[in-house]
Amino acid sequence: MSNLNKIKRRVVTNAENKSFWKAAGQGQLMVGFCNACGQNHYYPRSMCPICYSTDTGLKETSGLGQIYSFAVTRQADPPYIIAYVTLDEGVTMLTNIVDCDAGALCIGQRVRVHFVEAEDGCAIPMFTPL
Repeated sequence: MSNLNKIKRRVVTNAENKSFWKAAGQGQLMVGFCNACGQNHYYPRSMCPICYSTDTGLKETSGLGQIYSFAVTRQADPPYIIAYVTLDEGVTMLTNIVDCDAGALCIGQRVRVHFVEAEDGCAIPMFTPL
C-alpha cells in the first residue's frame, strides 16, 4: 500500500489552466466543456479540441471513472502506477493510481479521484480504487 501525503512535483500554472488548479485545491476535479458543441474535454483549455470553438469553460465531474490502461513500475518503493482513467463524463486522463495494492488492479476497475498535495502546495488529482 502506498501512502502519498505529499509528492515531489510542482504544478506549472498559466492563465489557461489557473482555474483548473484552483478548483483542484478545493477538492473539485474539473474538465473542459465546450458551449458550442456541448462536448467535454481534458485537459481544460481555451480552444475546444473537437470543434475549435473558443467558447469553452470548466465543468465539475463526479470524480468517478474506470481504469482504461495502466503500467506498474515495481523498481520504485512503493510501486509507481501510471494509468489512463476514463471519467464517467467521457474523457480519458493520464494520471496515477495511489493507495492500493498494485497486484490487485485490473482494466475496467472503478476508481475515484484522490487529491495529493505537491511540494508547492497545489493539489494533484490522482485516483484510488473504489
